[in-house]
Amino acid sequence: MVYNLSDQQSLITQWVSEIRDIDIQKDRLRFRRNMERIAEVAAYEISKQLPFITRNVITPLGESETLVIEEQPVLATILRAGVPMHNGLLNFFDKADSAFIAAYRKHHRDGSFEIEQHYITCPPLKGRPLIIADPMLATGASLILALETLLHYGMPAQIHIVSAIACSEGIENVERKFPEASIWAATIDEELTARGYIVPGLGDAGDLAFGSKEQF
Repeated sequence: MVYNLSDQQSLITQWVSEIRDIDIQKDRLRFRRNMERIAEVAAYEISKQLPFITRNVITPLGESETLVIEEQPVLATILRAGVPMHNGLLNFFDKADSAFIAAYRKHHRDGSFEIEQHYITCPPLKGRPLIIADPMLATGASLILALETLLHYGMPAQIHIVSAIACSEGIENVERKFPEASIWAATIDEELTARGYIVPGLGDAGDLAFGSKEQF
């Protein structure tokens, strides 16, 4: 299932406008905070689909029957670009465990690329909701590899993918591999370049959040 959070006008559309804008992008703090806020909205919407249980809470004046999350989710992100969105998810799911994957595109001279993974840490996933932040869902290659790796840690009860900008092609690729997953995108673009970058997109989310990097 795909959820486009820009289907209706809201603050989401304002934040998407700002993370795309080449002038506003110069303010790294604002860029990171907008990515964080997009993830916070997605976290709230995802929470509506999680199982809850009834719990009695003792207040200073009596007792109250309330609903609480039955099983805390695991929040995963692909380093480094996904860190601001991961922080946004943590702001709402503050009792969640976290998983981290270090991955990047290794480009070849012919324009093709492969995904390199060098590090992963993850708690047990069996029976727990998994929410993974990938700010730019382009071809879906890095996300698919990340999910395949994470599933070695157990089969989650639910899979939720949170992106700032997703491309239709990447969505289709992920849905073929993980039809059970829910994809939450702040907005959806239709075009990819020959090198697999989203158009109009926003550029390199990792560089915009944390600065440019040297290639070795």
